[in-house]
Amino acid sequence: MSDITILDTNWVGRPHSVAAALLESGGHRAIIDPGPESTYTTLRERLHSRGLSVAQLDAIFLTHIHLDHAGASGSLVRDNSRLVVYVHKLGAPHIIDPAKLLASAARLWPDTLHQLFGETLPVPKENLRILEGGETLTLGTRKLEVAYTPGHASHHVSYFDTAESVAFVGDTTGIRIDNGPYILPATPPPDISLEIWENSFAAILAWRPARLFLTHFGYAEKPAEHIAEFRRRLHRWRELAAEILRSARSEAEAKKTFVARAQAEMQERLGTEEADHHAFTAGLDLSFLGLARYLRKRAEATA
Repeated sequence: MSDITILDTNWVGRPHSVAAALLESGGHRAIIDPGPESTYTTLRERLHSRGLSVAQLDAIFLTHIHLDHAGASGSLVRDNSRLVVYVHKLGAPHIIDPAKLLASAARLWPDTLHQLFGETLPVPKENLRILEGGETLTLGTRKLEVAYTPGHASHHVSYFDTAESVAFVGDTTGIRIDNGPYILPATPPPDISLEIWENSFAAILAWRPARLFLTHFGYAEKPAEHIAEFRRRLHRWRELAAEILRSARSEAEAKKTFVARAQAEMQERLGTEEADHHAFTAGLDLSFLGLARYLRKRAEATA
């Protein structure tokens, strides 16, 4: 019997969009990526259904600080002051003071920020445990290895549960809902890097995991095959963005074209309803903006 439980946070009323993972071991309990603050009530209800409360949690393990993964951390610590929060050193300042993080998010979601993510509270510095990658953490009798896995975000880490051979990879290996037939990249601004991403794939595969746990959403089987397919689509989307940008009259027009073509590809594989669900969960427009910024930065560096 697994000591890992998927907690579906039901993000903005959508099941199977954002998954938190509950780990239990030797009387200790932790959550990997608790989700946004807007789903905090649902998270508490999910714990309640298992006979647990926030007061019984010991730790939060963050893969990265994007609001759909980490936004509820401050609320959890407010309600349980002994909680420790593990986060990469580059993300830690923005968990202590989320002002810049929220300002950046407000530019991307000017009209829907609060609806999507709720109120993001700071986490006191004394509750943080700073990661760099390479650590082995203990939760009860369970060991979690930490790898630095940037690419999607410069402050991204992944965790490997050695007992169950599960790698908790956040957004490093894309979005694949319920091990479904389509894997899509999440490539939001500001700091995606396809070159750095390659090292992160290697770090995850070096663990030889039996399964991947994706925040969006749930378990992915056959990790080597999953990563190979994800990598192909990541690079194809980069090429698609570059091709569209070369011919479009404006970035706004390019974004519209990219989203339409990516959506059509997903509809062919998934059907309209499930393609829409994937597109919402991933934020296709944000994926284009991240790729466009990455391509600009590469061109500037070459020049």
